[in-house]
Amino acid sequence: MGQHVSMNDFEWSYTQEPHRTRRKQILAKYPQVKSLMGPDPKLKYIVVMMVLVQVLTAYLIQDASWVTILLVGYFWGGVINHSMALAIHEISHNLAFGNSRPWANRLLGMFGNLSMGIPYSVVFKKYHIEHHKYQGDDQLDVDIPSRFEAKLFNNTFTKFIWVLLQPLFYALRPLFLSPKPITHLEVINFLFQLVFNVSIVYTMGWKSMIYLSFGTFLAMGLHPVAGHFISEHYMFKKGYETYSYYGCLNYITFNVGYHNEHHDFPNIPGSRLPELKKMVPEFYDNLPYHTSWCKVIWDFITKPEIGPYARIKRKAILYPGETLDDSDQQAEGGVEGMKLPKEE
Repeated sequence: MGQHVSMNDFEWSYTQEPHRTRRKQILAKYPQVKSLMGPDPKLKYIVVMMVLVQVLTAYLIQDASWVTILLVGYFWGGVINHSMALAIHEISHNLAFGNSRPWANRLLGMFGNLSMGIPYSVVFKKYHIEHHKYQGDDQLDVDIPSRFEAKLFNNTFTKFIWVLLQPLFYALRPLFLSPKPITHLEVINFLFQLVFNVSIVYTMGWKSMIYLSFGTFLAMGLHPVAGHFISEHYMFKKGYETYSYYGCLNYITFNVGYHNEHHDFPNIPGSRLPELKKMVPEFYDNLPYHTSWCKVIWDFITKPEIGPYARIKRKAILYPGETLDDSDQQAEGGVEGMKLPKEE
């Protein structure tokens, strides 16, 4: 079964998460950072292109062997769909059309969602914004594994199984730890996806549909690009709860590897995060970072000091002089003092 993990509880912090502090320090010293904020005009075109490429690929392999479908799904389609998930991550922060056009952002997210095979976009936004607002919160940050996961997947072999099944835990954990009422946008997302899936099966067949949906599952688990799930917030160095990754896979993942930078400024699109790092080097060059997502996965599975418990948790804190609306603005991508339009 391999080595047993050395941690028997999460790492508890009694200070505020580091990003709001660093954000204020950076803005005070470098107000020109605000010039990087705002939507990425290229994002919508990239999303449309990726959906079209996936539909074309699904058409071309409709009569292929099952082995071909699985291989193409893992090495090609799954990578595109994982990249699409990270495009949806950008869209969840209103970085496609800006804060003034929330419906345009939501509709683009639903459109991009089509190639993934499962309705994902709307529910992801609902929980991801809380991850930004309440990073490490014992009750509200469902990015952190449950105690059940931490206790069950506690040695080399079971951690390997956890990584393999990571998309299931990532999708189902929020429904158990922090269930929320279904919204009308989620219903619309589901119906869009259902119509698309039925159309693919009717016009191309089940092999094409399995290529799209199973490719998504494969690339979210034991796959190099899935290393970002672990690299972002698992505690590889004591006391540090967010880590950036500076490597070549950022080119196909909307720079999600620049994760300290992203949490500091969720209103800066991934395409401009490298520029942010260059603009304020003293704030990021001294932080621990990763250079390989493959190594992150290997270390997570094999090292006893890393496992589901290797996350920093804290009790909910409302910071002096701040309201929950303020943290809403920061998480969704607004600048301090600017109010975002309310979505239903």
